Amino acid sequence: MKKLILLITLLVCTIGNSQILEPIKWATSVEKISDKEYKLVTKATIESGWHLYSQNVPEDGPIPTTFAYNHSDGAFSLVGNTIEEEGHTVNDPVFEMKIKFFENTATFEQNIKLKDDISVVNGTVEFMVCDDTRCLPPTDVDLIFQLSGNSSSVNNENENTGLNVDNSAINKSLYGMNPDDIRTSDIKCENEVLSNASNVKDSGKSLWSIFGLGFLGGLLALLTPCVFPMIPLTVSFFTKSSGQNRSAGISKALLYGFFIFAVYIILSVPFHLLDSVNPDILNEISTNVWLNIIFFAIFMFFAFSFFGYYELTLPSSWTTKTTQGETSGGLIGIFFMALTLAIVSFSCTGPILGSLLAGSLTADGGAWQLTAGMAGFGVSLGLPFALFAMFPNMMNALPKSGGWLNTTKVILGFLELALAFKFLSNADLVAHWNLLKIEPFLIIWILIFAGLALYLFGKIKFPHDSPIKKLSFSRIAGGILVASFVIYLASGFRINKETKTFTPLTLLSGLAPPVGYSFLYPNDCPNNLDCFKDLKTGIDYAKKVNKPIMLDFTGYACVNCRKMEEHVWPLQSIDNYLRNDYVLISLYVDDKKALPVTEQVEVNRINGGTRKLESYGHKWANFQTQFFKTNSQPYYVLLNSDGTEILNQAVGYTPDEEDYSNFLECGLEVFKNTDLAKK
Repeated sequence: MKKLILLITLLVCTIGNSQILEPIKWATSVEKISDKEYKLVTKATIESGWHLYSQNVPEDGPIPTTFAYNHSDGAFSLVGNTIEEEGHTVNDPVFEMKIKFFENTATFEQNIKLKDDISVVNGTVEFMVCDDTRCLPPTDVDLIFQLSGNSSSVNNENENTGLNVDNSAINKSLYGMNPDDIRTSDIKCENEVLSNASNVKDSGKSLWSIFGLGFLGGLLALLTPCVFPMIPLTVSFFTKSSGQNRSAGISKALLYGFFIFAVYIILSVPFHLLDSVNPDILNEISTNVWLNIIFFAIFMFFAFSFFGYYELTLPSSWTTKTTQGETSGGLIGIFFMALTLAIVSFSCTGPILGSLLAGSLTADGGAWQLTAGMAGFGVSLGLPFALFAMFPNMMNALPKSGGWLNTTKVILGFLELALAFKFLSNADLVAHWNLLKIEPFLIIWILIFAGLALYLFGKIKFPHDSPIKKLSFSRIAGGILVASFVIYLASGFRINKETKTFTPLTLLSGLAPPVGYSFLYPNDCPNNLDCFKDLKTGIDYAKKVNKPIMLDFTGYACVNCRKMEEHVWPLQSIDNYLRNDYVLISLYVDDKKALPVTEQVEVNRINGGTRKLESYGHKWANFQTQFFKTNSQPYYVLLNSDGTEILNQAVGYTPDEEDYSNFLECGLEVFKNTDLAKK
């Protein structure tokens, strides 16, 4: 149990301290054996206290070290397997098996035989490292072996730190400038700090909002057949098993509730590790076309599970193992009881958690939003067990289990069905398929919620529904509410004469496609504004008309970007600035369109290592992180007309009209006082 508590503490500490740990440095060298044979040598230098695992570890153990060499073109062949030096073999207390690992240094050798005359061999190594208290997630590192034209014996130490890329020349080629070319204006205006403060304040509110949504999700999970009947059973178990010692029963129930909370918090930890290794990875995941299609399929699967056509369960062996742990007694037994609840209730909680996970990955807060949501979910799921144990008389007020529990599941099924098309819409937007535009999306949602209204009115039935003798007040009220929402959805087809687009629906911001993504009223820029989607072209135009620039770092799948574009930008005070006073340059960081081959170059990551720019999204994401040291969207930067001076403090999501207007007014005021504007 001490190990368990230590593990939870370490995981929480890992979340709170997000510096990037890199305890291993890799170096490569080459030894010439003959004219056609070479030995590729890879050496790992390991920081004190850390250890690297062998290439061969038992099943269900840690991730082994794995080498791959790129010989798909047939230029060389591998001779035998990669050989590793002697390490240490111990009985690992965490994995409970004999495992070989390396400390301080490790050397790996692979012989190859050339078939063509080549000078470089590329490879990768995947590895996992641990110290006595923690493990880092599996990591890939590129390896480069220089054969030096096969002319002589080579022993070339090549540190693979990824710092050998000339970013200066690349930045000039891609963006026409370097970060050092952009300065910050010395002129200040009174409302600059207020604009930035609003952004920080709203960021904090966002996490509390996600916590609240997670809490609401947990409450919905409580009202399902998988969880609700467990409340009186579990509370009764704790109170009766403690006999006359009521305080002991209460303390056990409180601990049980805490462990439920801890289980769901731990589930979010891997995403913090991914986020620390690569800050762009959650954006890459959320905007990946095929992953969004997979989310669509999963949510469809979840929906029909909630409808009662099949049961969604985890492997029975998992439940068996956790149930066995319950017999341990004490803290360990209570923990395994909480874990068992999480597993056996998965058929009801899984789809809700899936929604939370997918929603966090497609939001701007990434891993922290996921943690906030998981925390809210865990609190609302664990709190009732503690409260009812402290006040058992309150259980008399609980409604009895019955058909209403299945009704709750079916309602959730309709919501999962609607969310499924949100992810299909993301894929359609990013891939530019031009299929699921605003018109078909609204029609699909109208049909889904019309179906939900008919279900609540008893006109549609599902496999596990109980016979309805008389419609209850809650079903009638719910049906009327959903029918009203259907009418609200239909109002999305109203035309805004000023912007010549459909009218944006506030409740669907970030869920539905942009109103400009339309078959009937298409427009390339939000609200029919004039905008540029290329940096150099936009700057050239700004110079020509001598207007300041607003850089809009955005994304096709960015929820808060859509909220700003559809509900803040159309406001008269804001629209006037964007339409008349600024040159708008919108840079989409999730655009999957491939870059020209000449621009597909290797660049340094801001937190170390390198990456290859393959799409326009990569290009603009790299521009944002390299030049402005941030990777969240939306992000708005005001520049002078040649893009060399930042006019005021940049802001992110700023939904308050006054704050955003002050931000734009401040930038315009500073620009008018610059030498460039006076020319």
